[in-house]
Amino acid sequence: MTPGDELLFLPLGGSGEIGMNVNLYGCRGKWIMLDLGMTFAGPDLPGVDLILPDLGFIEERRADLLGILLTHGHEDHIGAIPYLAADLGVPLYATPFTAGLIRRKLEDDGLHREIELHVIPLGGAIELGPFRCRYIALAHSIPEGNAILVETPFGRIFHTGDWKLDDRPLLGDPASAAELTAIGDAGVLALVGDSTNVFNSEASGSESDAREGLMRVIAARTSGRVVVTTFASNAARIETLGEVARATGRRLVLAGRSLERITEVARATGYLRSLPEILPLDAAARARPETLLIASTGTQGEPQAALARIADGTHPQIRLEAGDLVIFSSRQIPGNDLAIGRVQNALAAQGVEIITDRRANVHVSGHPGRPELEAMYRWIRPRIAIPVHGERRHLEEHARLARACGAAEAVVPTNGTIIRIAPGKAELVGHAPAGRLVLDGEVILPADSATMNMRRKLAWGGVIVVTLAFDRKGQRVGNAGILARGVPVEEEEDAFLADCAEAAEAAARKVSPTDRRRLEDEIKVAVRRIARNWTGKKPLTEVMILGLP
Repeated sequence: MTPGDELLFLPLGGSGEIGMNVNLYGCRGKWIMLDLGMTFAGPDLPGVDLILPDLGFIEERRADLLGILLTHGHEDHIGAIPYLAADLGVPLYATPFTAGLIRRKLEDDGLHREIELHVIPLGGAIELGPFRCRYIALAHSIPEGNAILVETPFGRIFHTGDWKLDDRPLLGDPASAAELTAIGDAGVLALVGDSTNVFNSEASGSESDAREGLMRVIAARTSGRVVVTTFASNAARIETLGEVARATGRRLVLAGRSLERITEVARATGYLRSLPEILPLDAAARARPETLLIASTGTQGEPQAALARIADGTHPQIRLEAGDLVIFSSRQIPGNDLAIGRVQNALAAQGVEIITDRRANVHVSGHPGRPELEAMYRWIRPRIAIPVHGERRHLEEHARLARACGAAEAVVPTNGTIIRIAPGKAELVGHAPAGRLVLDGEVILPADSATMNMRRKLAWGGVIVVTLAFDRKGQRVGNAGILARGVPVEEEEDAFLADCAEAAEAAARKVSPTDRRRLEDEIKVAVRRIARNWTGKKPLTEVMILGLP
């Protein structure tokens, strides 16, 4: 597992999924890491908010890890840094805006003195052992999206990060077609690239298009509040809302701590200099509705985000009423449809009008559609294509597109696959452990741990606790105690508990109390049988034996 005289690629996250991006390159005994992201937990992990990559493979080899380079500031690329970077003990490298976001995270967690963070200028480069890495600006839905050109003794890798093409960008100065063509002219061994929108037949569109669409929709409103919910990281969209507010005679309001944080970091690093004065939330609560344009977090229906609290009437300052408008200037991430639907239904119940990107051109994606992918392959002309940042169906389709665009080879990775890029033909040469960790409160543990397996069982079937007491001679004392929680018996609970107690006592009579393990097993089987007959479920069943040694 130590790279020899070769060039290896190993994703530990983000290949076979969208989110939690972690990529390793290995050469001549050393490794570098590109990105260290997380993803959000779904209903299969009750009580958990964040999922983190399992870095056990590289933690065991941390002496050979030279550094972590961050392509941009989205959570699925930097979100795991406060939880995992300190254990790796290597420097972080990022351009100014991304570094500003990371620094805020480290300060919030008291880690800013433990983790070394280097700011790389736009277009800058860093040499780490056998790797020379240069940042290449690309358009994305956050300032300072970057590809990283990784130069090695075996050839150059163009690692795209997240990107799109935008001929009218509002923030930043992405590389031109001529600059990307020049990179291709100098020779690129492999392109490791974003696959998110490979099934989109159209280009993602310019951020300027979204500005024009929002301007049209909001300018047409002469009464009522306008709320625009957008991804907090999209600083260009925040700037757009500032321009729309100024043009329509409204005051801009920010609802959501993450929007405030992004705005602070953007201003500190030279962006959003023309943003109008922000109206404080307490002043917005007293202002006339038609004077307000409120930017809000909560595009994905997150229950603690500002929009969800506005929708259910629990936000301390913002109240909506019939005639107000909420614009979803965002895309719906797969799996979030129910949460988004709950928020939209709550808004509709108040008589609030809702506009999404299906009704008006109020959002553009930050990822490349097929025309953009085809253009990138024309410019870069890699010999090898390695699709990442997508589910398996996205990766396979990206590989097919790359071959059609002239790539001689295309290798589809999954998390943990070790690909030898050079020398010779690109091929899979091994597999490294690549699991998932969860942040459960303040504790990090494996997603398949006993704790999480039990949590799933509790969520699915509830729990039954059986208590039996014995005296010092091993004789039963009293009746079996039964406690059931989350078991669907409702009005018939008393009868159900009586049946469980009878079954537990009958099972106990069959086994000598000296054989404690068998006694517990027999009682569990008997009580589960009753539960299955009553409910069709198999609740988690625990047995407590009192009085026996």
